[in-house]
Amino acid sequence: MPFIAAVSTIDFPDRTDQEAVKKQARELFIGNFPQIDRLLAAFDSTEIKTRNFCKPLSYYAANNTFGERNDHYIELSLRYAIEAITHCLDRAGTAKEDITDILFVSTTGLATPSMDALIINAMRLDPGISRTPVWGLGCAGGVSGMAKANIAAKANPDAVVLLVSVELCSLTLIKNDYSKSNFIGSSLFSDGIAACIIKGDNHAPKQDWFTEAGKQVFIIDSGSKLYYDSLDVMGWDFRDTGFKVLFSKDIPTLIHQHVRQDITGFLARHNLTLEDIRSFVFHPGGKKVLDAYVDALEIDRDNLAAPPV
Repeated sequence: MPFIAAVSTIDFPDRTDQEAVKKQARELFIGNFPQIDRLLAAFDSTEIKTRNFCKPLSYYAANNTFGERNDHYIELSLRYAIEAITHCLDRAGTAKEDITDILFVSTTGLATPSMDALIINAMRLDPGISRTPVWGLGCAGGVSGMAKANIAAKANPDAVVLLVSVELCSLTLIKNDYSKSNFIGSSLFSDGIAACIIKGDNHAPKQDWFTEAGKQVFIIDSGSKLYYDSLDVMGWDFRDTGFKVLFSKDIPTLIHQHVRQDITGFLARHNLTLEDIRSFVFHPGGKKVLDAYVDALEIDRDNLAAPPV
C-alpha cells in the first residue's frame, strides 16, 4: 500500500498580520465602495490572524501588470518549489535520482513549458522521469494531486512520486477590480508551496519524525465528485488584466446538501462510519465553510484539530 514518506512546506519571508491587510484593502477600495467600513467586517469574520504572502504587502498596492505578476509567479514557484523539494527529499532519506514521477499542481499562474519541466531542468532530475502537470483544479488541487500520486504508486511498486503543489493566490489580485468577489478574495487567500514524497510497496518506511510511534500514513483510497450545474461556484474569469476571482456565497449550502451523504458513502466502502474518523482535514475557505462542515457532519470541532503525535 503506498505511503507518505515525507512532507515539507515553505514559510515565505513576508508573513503579514490580517489587520495590516485589512488596512491596505480599505485604502485600495475606499474610492469605489462607499460602504467600505461595513464590508471590512469580512476580514474579521474569517478569524484569520496572519497571511502568508510571497511578496511584501506594499507590492500589491503597486500597478503591476498581469505579465509582470505571472513572471513573478514563475520565478517564485521555481525558487521555493526547489527549496521545498530539497527539504522533503532529505526528510524522506531519498536521493533526487530515485524520483520516478513528478506531479505539479497549481491554478494561480501560467507556464509553458510547464513548471515541472522547469524544476526537472533546474534540479537536473532524471530526464526520463514521468511528469504530469495538473492545472485548473483550484482549492481541490492538492488533495487531487495526492490521489493521482497514489494511483502512480499503486501502478508501480518501485515508484517514488514527487508531488509539488503551488498556489500564489496573492499574485492574482487585480488592483483595479472593484467587484465584491475580488474584495472578499483579498480577505481570504494566501500563498503556499508544499512538496510530498509518496512511495510504492517495494519501499520500506524510514523510521523518522513521520513514522515514529506508529504514525506512518498509508493511502488507502480516494474519491471525488463533480456536482452538475455548479461550475460557477468558484473559478477564474480570464481578463486582459489577469485572473478575476469568481466564487459564490452558496458554498456552505452545497456542503449542507451533499457532503454528509458523499462522505458516509465513501466510508461505507471500507466498512467505516463517521464515528470511526478521529480527524478531518477540510479546505477552510473561511470560518463559514468550516462551520458548514461541522454542522453537516454533526461532528465536534475537536475533530478538526491535528491528532497528537
